[in-house]
Amino acid sequence: MARRRKEKISMKKAAFTLVELLVVIAIIAVLMSILMPALSRVRRQARTSACLVNLRQWGLFFQMYTEDYEGYFMQGVGGLAQDNMFGSDDNRWIKAMGDYHKWETDFACCPEAIRPWFDENGNDNQLLGTFLGSTTAWGYYQRAGWKKPFKGSYGINGWVNNPDPGKGHGGKPEQWHWRSPNVQGAAYVPLLGGAQRYNHWPEETDEPPKYNGQYWKDDDGYHIARVCLNRHDGFVNNLFLDYSARKVGLKELWTLKWHRNYEINGFYTKAGGAVTRSWPKWLWHFKEY
Repeated sequence: MARRRKEKISMKKAAFTLVELLVVIAIIAVLMSILMPALSRVRRQARTSACLVNLRQWGLFFQMYTEDYEGYFMQGVGGLAQDNMFGSDDNRWIKAMGDYHKWETDFACCPEAIRPWFDENGNDNQLLGTFLGSTTAWGYYQRAGWKKPFKGSYGINGWVNNPDPGKGHGGKPEQWHWRSPNVQGAAYVPLLGGAQRYNHWPEETDEPPKYNGQYWKDDDGYHIARVCLNRHDGFVNNLFLDYSARKVGLKELWTLKWHRNYEINGFYTKAGGAVTRSWPKWLWHFKEY
């Protein structure tokens, strides 16, 4: 009998009281509140790194292409295709480099932007005019000469193209086009980067988007808005003509050398007189350049 009583006392001592259990739960909750933001940052950083890896892979494709075509980029929209295997006079980067990327879309998307504007059946996902535009991919698009619909969330700086005579973009001088990666200051000339559309032709007078993810416009004056996307905590990733890839501050986009005649000290730069209130409110807290 005495032995049984001792066992009961021992069991009582080994058990948690309700207060002790609540204390343990509270401690776990505090630890989770501390760890979750840190884990979230780690995940975002991992996605940023994966995005840069994707862009460096595209850098290899562009490098192989230019080596195969005497040091020049593709002609782009409206160009006479150097490769007419699909019977098209349109030589956009996606089609032009089909033999290199093999029409695989997995690495054509930033990990922060994988949901397409249009699905594989061409259905609109109703993202027009929403902030979700910054976290979405364009496509699935099918253009003349494309082997199949393609999804991506990177876009080319159209000024790097090598257009045919008389085919300068939008009636602008052909001399604005870079045509080749072998140029001075290549590390400051964007080649490919996070975008809402597969191509863009920025100018220093382009207006910033009124909100993060504003739907791209097909009008001059809004091309930088296609790439001014808060995908990486105030940054968007870019590949440059020297095939380096790095994060670019959203306001820094206006200071890059998009075309040969681009004024890097334009209105939306510190050198050009821009102040915080020169920008839409959502951009106020980001670094000035």
